[in-house]
Amino acid sequence: MSHSPSSEDSSAFSPGLPAPAGLGISFSNVEKRYGAVRALRPTTLEIHPGEFMALLGPNGSGKSTLLRLTAQLTRPSAGSIRFRGPAGEESGASARRRLGVVAHATMLYDELTAEENLQLFASLYEIRDAAAAISARLEAAGLAARRGDLVRTFSRGMRQRLTLARALLHGPVLLLLDEPTTGLDSAGCEWLARELRRFHQSGCTIIMSTHQGGEVLSLATRTLSLDSGRVVGDTGSTGIPACPDAGRACAPSQARSGAAS
Repeated sequence: MSHSPSSEDSSAFSPGLPAPAGLGISFSNVEKRYGAVRALRPTTLEIHPGEFMALLGPNGSGKSTLLRLTAQLTRPSAGSIRFRGPAGEESGASARRRLGVVAHATMLYDELTAEENLQLFASLYEIRDAAAAISARLEAAGLAARRGDLVRTFSRGMRQRLTLARALLHGPVLLLLDEPTTGLDSAGCEWLARELRRFHQSGCTIIMSTHQGGEVLSLATRTLSLDSGRVVGDTGSTGIPACPDAGRACAPSQARSGAAS
């Protein structure tokens, strides 16, 4: 039986922490259409390295589309997305190797064990000392006792913890999280909040969509509200706390969403 995610064991987190500087992202008139459906209307947006941005809005507002575009899982119908690191602009291929993604689908292999799933991911990213990093992540996620069990035997919450462990394994400098608290109990949410706080403090840029309030949302340094594919509110990089009401625009927008209805 798995135990609760560990709380204060700092040694469990060190193998997977990112480099000191996160990635910045620039959206220039980015639009995404699926046929006649405009999932994201033309949007210009600047996300600075090290920001923790929460994406708020109802289902269908464009949150997942914005995350998928940033993760390069889909291409914009118009406009451009650029990434920049400490040394200047980075190619999309370079950025892909330095980001961690949690999507609606877990992207886990049911017929592999928890450990084998992380080993596969570690080999793709050529992680040095992968065994130590995997052990640390499984321990931190409360899954060490289930490391040899097939993922198909896991509950939804355990799958989500393993998905998060996979996304953090290589020490990303950009984290893209689509509803990361899905399936997590209160202990899992507390663990996730500790992980995100630690990564953010180390310099990682984080973009997270959520319908939930609580500690995870309170970590955000900026909130972007979307509705019907438009940016309708942006607190900007002012350190204003995240809005407690995920359905409400926070402040006058500093992003520009330019299409008419």
